[in-house]
Amino acid sequence: MKKVAIIGTQGVPASYGGFETLVENIIGENCSNGIQYTIFCSSKDMPERMDEYKGARLKYVPLKANGVQSIPYDIISMMRSICGYDAILVLGVSGCIFLPVFKLFCRKKVIVNIDGLEYRRAKWKGWVKRFLKLSEKIAVRFADVIITDNKGIQDYVLQEYKKETTLIAYGGNHAVIDITKERETEILQHYNIESGKYSMCVCRIEPENNCHITLEAFRNSKEKLVFIGNWQRNGYSRKLREEYNNCSNIIMLDSIYDLDILHTLRNNTKFYIHGHSAGGTNPSLVEAMFFGRPILAFDVIYNRETTKEKAHYYTSIEELQQLIEQCVDNGKELKDIAQEHYTWAKIASEYEALY
Repeated sequence: MKKVAIIGTQGVPASYGGFETLVENIIGENCSNGIQYTIFCSSKDMPERMDEYKGARLKYVPLKANGVQSIPYDIISMMRSICGYDAILVLGVSGCIFLPVFKLFCRKKVIVNIDGLEYRRAKWKGWVKRFLKLSEKIAVRFADVIITDNKGIQDYVLQEYKKETTLIAYGGNHAVIDITKERETEILQHYNIESGKYSMCVCRIEPENNCHITLEAFRNSKEKLVFIGNWQRNGYSRKLREEYNNCSNIIMLDSIYDLDILHTLRNNTKFYIHGHSAGGTNPSLVEAMFFGRPILAFDVIYNRETTKEKAHYYTSIEELQQLIEQCVDNGKELKDIAQEHYTWAKIASEYEALY
C-alpha cells in the first residue's frame, strides 16, 4: 500500500477551484486499491470536519488555504507529512519556499504540480509576484518530480530552468451528468433562453480572462450571452457589471455550483467562449470540450495545446465578433479529443504511476 499525502488545496469535498476538483477525482472510484491518500484541508475553509472522504483520510490545518495564509498553510502541512508517507504531492508553489528545509528531514519522493505560472497573473504585483517566482524556482530545483499540466508550461520550464517535467493534464468528464430532458427544459425556461440560441462563458472575473473582450464583442453583435462569474470580486468585475448589466442580450449571473444548471447551460449553448490568457490547461475549458459544442478560445499557446489546435481563436473584440457571427463548428472534434486525453481515470493513473 502506497501512502500519499496531498498538500496545497482547500480540501474536499471540492467547492473551489481546479486543484480541489483534481483531488476530488483522483480519489474515490478512480483510485487504485494500492493507494491510500491523506489530504490536508483548511478548517477555516472547510468548517464541516470529516475523518474520511471517498476512502481518503483528511487532516485539518487551522489556516486559510488561499491568499497570504496559503504560505504557512502549506508549510505546516509539509511539516505534518514528514513521516508516515511514501510520497508527497504538493499542488501549487505557495509553500515551496520551505522545500529545501523539508527535504533535509523527508527522504520520500516529493512531487510538485507548479500550476499555471502563477507569478504572471495580472492580479499579483510587486513583492508577491517576486515571491511566487522565487517559490516556483525553488520548487523546480528541489522537487523530485515536477508536473506541468500543459505543453506550453512544459516548454517554459525546460527553457527557463533546463529541467524536464512530467506532463499530466486535467480531467473534465465529471461535468457531464445524467439529467432528464424535462429538467433541462425547466432550467432553460428559468433563465429565459432557448437551446442553441445563446453562447456562454464561465470564469473568474479577472483581467487575464479577457472578460471585457467577451462582453464588448457580444454587445456589438447583439447575439445572446450567458456569462457566469464572481461579479463582486474586485474593481474590474464590479466595473464590468455596472457597464454591461443593462445590455438586453447579456445575462450576467453570479457563480453557479449547481451541477444540473452548469450541465444544462453547457449542453445547450451555441458557442462556448473561453477568454483565459494565463495558466496552463484550464479546467473549465477541458470540461466544456466534453459537451461537443463549438469553442471560441483566446489565442495563447495553452489554449491551442489543450484543444489540439481544433478550436477557433481570437485576440481582439473584432476577431471574436467575427467568429460569433460565422457558423463555425468544431464541437465533435473537441469532444473526441476530450474523451481521448482528459478522462479522470486516465489522469488518476498517470498520477499513481509517479508514486
